[in-house]
Amino acid sequence: MWYSFNSVFEVDRLGAIKIMKKYVKILPLAVLFFAFSANAQVELKDSSEILGKWKLYAEATKIDGEQKAVTIEWDFKDNGILKQTATDSVGRTKEMKIDIKYAIENGDIKKQTKPGQEKYESCSVVEKEGSKMILKCPFLYYFLTKI
Repeated sequence: MWYSFNSVFEVDRLGAIKIMKKYVKILPLAVLFFAFSANAQVELKDSSEILGKWKLYAEATKIDGEQKAVTIEWDFKDNGILKQTATDSVGRTKEMKIDIKYAIENGDIKKQTKPGQEKYESCSVVEKEGSKMILKCPFLYYFLTKI
């Protein structure tokens, strides 16, 4: 049987169109799945969910990237003060203590970037399970455990 180039091309093109229609229907569902799984976050209702002492043990630029070990303690007080105590691993300054303001707004932790300045950054809770919590701030991810 003899097939012309045009008739083969039409069959292939129609077959390709049928396949494309299937994938076009599935594509929005796949996009939604990946979008929500990549940006899943926990919305805090109020500060009672984070009150108390937390050990900040690591920070990273990506959630699944290399983690830099740190020795910092965060103590969320109910009066809107976050007490930070950083321990110098080299031992030159031993400890540095800083008190900054924080608040829960729209499910995120809004905290001062520097003490004494009214400049704030918003950190979202990416994961909170039991005594573990991961925060996503503008430039870093913070990995904490409840003390």
